[in-house]
Amino acid sequence: MPNLDLSILVVDDAKFSSMVVSRALRNAGYRDVRVANDAPAALQLMEERPVSILIADWLMPEMDGLELTDRVRQQDEQNNHYTYTILLTAKESVEALAEAFDRGVDDFVYKSDMSKQLIPRVFAADRIADRQNALLRANSLLMENNRELEASNIIDLETGLCNNRYARERLGKCLCQTESRGGASAYLLCGIRNWQDLKRQHTRAIMGELAVGIARRLSHLIRPMDALCRVGDNQYAIIAHFPNGDQCTTAAYRRIFDGINHKALKTTAGYISVEAGMVLCKSDAQLGTPSVQEIERAAVQGLMDAYDTRRFTETRPEIAESA
Repeated sequence: MPNLDLSILVVDDAKFSSMVVSRALRNAGYRDVRVANDAPAALQLMEERPVSILIADWLMPEMDGLELTDRVRQQDEQNNHYTYTILLTAKESVEALAEAFDRGVDDFVYKSDMSKQLIPRVFAADRIADRQNALLRANSLLMENNRELEASNIIDLETGLCNNRYARERLGKCLCQTESRGGASAYLLCGIRNWQDLKRQHTRAIMGELAVGIARRLSHLIRPMDALCRVGDNQYAIIAHFPNGDQCTTAAYRRIFDGINHKALKTTAGYISVEAGMVLCKSDAQLGTPSVQEIERAAVQGLMDAYDTRRFTETRPEIAESA
């Protein structure tokens, strides 16, 4: 059954011609038929409310049917909509029709046989436009769902560790705990110094194995209550709270530094050694509570220093003064 509420726009500079087309459509039962006498007026009507089918004369002053089709496709792209475009024409040459199809026209109705062709072509256009717009809506919904999933995702898919989003949330909670209960917050940043060199030597699959191997090694070396996250392609963060600030030292994590640097990791390409730089960024309750960004900034700077010195270093964040 045809959709008699189908939105149709008829565009023709000849009022008699547009009247004949619109009358034929209304006689067929279509209720939502609008008429424009030129292409700019048609574009304005479509801006106000999109249509499913556009029926336009090919030859019009100011802007012909092909130029109108170009503009309609631009509107469709912006509005995530598809307008099925039918041109009314007296042209029957293969070259002219091929050019029109290349410009995005969907179908033609020859003026010499319009009384027989128009309504059957509109029936077909209805099904195609409806299907195309349903696909566009479904794709838009799928993209929105993907964006929502990405916004809420806290897992690094390659290693299975928590990602940078979770690391920041966990660090924020740890700093609040330190502020209310005392002790110290620890943000241990581990970076693989020779990661770029290894990427030039090995395939993506091998580098994936290496990332998983590092994650597993670190998981076995950290304390049970510590949070381990992958915060970058070659960076891992360990977040912890120490009830006694004096215990929050590089000595508490020396086993991690040694465990990564002194023992190669097994991959299908053989054993691969990594050079890890490591910095402990410490925040004591007595010295004020820094922001997550201040901790991260200090840790990244400290890691650069650790790369240069090849030593496990310790740093403290600079806390901005409150206004």
